[in-house]
Amino acid sequence: AVGAANAYMRPDHFRTRRDTFEGWDKYNHDYWLANYPDFADHFVRHIFSEPHSTKHIEDGLAWAAETSGPVLALTVEARAIAPSFEVGEEMYGRIGCPVLVIHGDQDKIQPHARGALVAELAKAELVTIPDAGHNPLGRYPAKCNALIVDFLDRRLGIPSPLRPRRKAPRQKRVLYLSSPIGLGHGRRDIAVARELRRLHPGIEIDWLAQDPVTRLLKSAGEPVHPASARLVSESRHIEAEAGEHDLNAFQAIRRMDEILIANFMVFQEAVESGAYDLVVADEAWEVDHFWHEHPELKKAELAWLPDFVGFVPMPAGGAQEALLTADYNSEMLGHVERHPEVRGRAIFVGRPQDVVPLSFGRDLPEMRDWIPRHYDFSGYILGEHPQSFGPRDALRRRLGYRADELVCIVTVGGSGVGAPLLRRILQSWPMAARRVAGLRMIVVTGPRIDPASLDAPPGVELRAFVPDLDRHLAACDLALVQGGLTTCMELAAAATPFLYFPLQNHFEQNVHVAHRLDQYGAGRRMDYAAATPDRIAEAMVEALSSPVAARPVETDGARRAAAMLSELL
Repeated sequence: AVGAANAYMRPDHFRTRRDTFEGWDKYNHDYWLANYPDFADHFVRHIFSEPHSTKHIEDGLAWAAETSGPVLALTVEARAIAPSFEVGEEMYGRIGCPVLVIHGDQDKIQPHARGALVAELAKAELVTIPDAGHNPLGRYPAKCNALIVDFLDRRLGIPSPLRPRRKAPRQKRVLYLSSPIGLGHGRRDIAVARELRRLHPGIEIDWLAQDPVTRLLKSAGEPVHPASARLVSESRHIEAEAGEHDLNAFQAIRRMDEILIANFMVFQEAVESGAYDLVVADEAWEVDHFWHEHPELKKAELAWLPDFVGFVPMPAGGAQEALLTADYNSEMLGHVERHPEVRGRAIFVGRPQDVVPLSFGRDLPEMRDWIPRHYDFSGYILGEHPQSFGPRDALRRRLGYRADELVCIVTVGGSGVGAPLLRRILQSWPMAARRVAGLRMIVVTGPRIDPASLDAPPGVELRAFVPDLDRHLAACDLALVQGGLTTCMELAAAATPFLYFPLQNHFEQNVHVAHRLDQYGAGRRMDYAAATPDRIAEAMVEALSSPVAARPVETDGARRAAAMLSELL
């Protein structure tokens, strides 16, 4: 029953001697001394009683493990000599400052009636969160944060840091969010933005983005929203989660929840103050999630642009990860089906055949059935298609490459996760150079890896950041890359031979990206664990001598995506 635990919190119940402990009988002094972890599990699951609360329960259990049954029992014993709630009613009546009370109507720890009474005694504003349990601040942070911001503004005169713009006749305004996990998002988003400006001359596009995407945007002359400086770094979190060429991307995203809610609040202030007509979210997970969870927070049309849909469990995660990925997928499916109005347009960056032939999880739909019913397909979006670079020989001359050399480019994207792979490839260089005459290796470390930290052997050239990397990938003879989708697809479009090394336990690179590359017949997949320097050198030699038979990559993805976005303006 709602609020059932409250009756069991009396001192007499807590001290009762029992032979068995079921349900709320576990709220008992003797049981805490004998089996505190089981009580903590029971209690935390009743705090977060809402569906899809696995991460909140995990966090709650971890925090509960920081104390012990005996310590917690002492706190309850001490509370027994403190004034009861009834005695404290007078205290609530003496409160003179503005008060906001937020309570879930499905609270299984404290009855909603108690929150309503506190609000009445304190002459407070009471906001009831429908279907919420005992911790709405943790389970529904976006809604609660919005309520608090509104309360501070109305009652204390503390406005949001960003003042709303005056609404007046003007050009259409777009707020564009580009994922910082890989620079490829930024390159394709700039291409879409340019096509959108062609369709709507004078349109204003602001970018809410993080490093390293902001560097790319500034080099392209794109306006970065000042609130971008307040975003918490997702790239730094991903780097901290990674091991040696190992990143469980699903678990890393789960553990990014605090970063995502912080960045969502920055976004929400920006969109409310900017009077935007359209938000374009390229894998800005927090926007899509929280606007679906609380549709009343939506302040502009939303276009959602992912290049994959659906978490996939990795074998190393076992049955538990399969349960968790299915739970997250189920929540997403429910959001979309309950509130189809939230996404003005959902655009899959790819083709229907690029969707993996898997289900979203046990008792959930097949991806190839569900996704086409809820997404439009733009085809793949390149920043610029290699066809626009001109003849390859002329491109090589412009970039300073000689006709008599074989150029090998090594790149691992915009984060620091790829440093171990770079070191492994550098170890293969002497063996490859002995076997291939005229081989030249250029290593692009990216903006977040210090070239000096790699101790490159003589003959290898290091570059920290190359803004026109796609041109170099089209001009080179061979590339060695990590396994991110954008870089691999740029190589596929240029028909450049390449080896790719998906991060271990990275579901997107190992499943979604690998499947798509198979559809195009592009690249050779390498297993990092088995890729000794000698094997890498051998694969390089084979790739340089094998013809490329990749299927053509579409040229009009950015134009098609922009046309779909244009319908929302």
